[in-house]
Amino acid sequence: MVRRRLPHISLGTVYRNLELLSKLGLIQKLRLGCAQSRFDGNVERHYHVRCAACGRVADVPIEPLPGIEDTARGATDFELSGHRLEFTGVCPKCKQRSRRRRAAVVQEDKPDRP
Repeated sequence: MVRRRLPHISLGTVYRNLELLSKLGLIQKLRLGCAQSRFDGNVERHYHVRCAACGRVADVPIEPLPGIEDTARGATDFELSGHRLEFTGVCPKCKQRSRRRRAAVVQEDKPDRP
């Protein structure tokens, strides 16, 4: 999206600015179960879901679990500073793609009828 407005901007410049915005608390940096860093404009405490097939990340529209940090504090001697919760699954697009592939395989396996 940035390249449409600034066609010559480097990826390094984009990521440096994302890191700065994250340090300032204006966006949040997501460290999910994937190699790539993700950034979220929603800085309120909320949970995410990541597609195990394509890596897509989306918000999970539920309230944060009340008391989870207090429960964790009672179960460990760590000094907790917060928590993150990531759900994993398969997104609707990948699920549909998988269904189409399975249907194609089933169709190929059917013997031709005379």
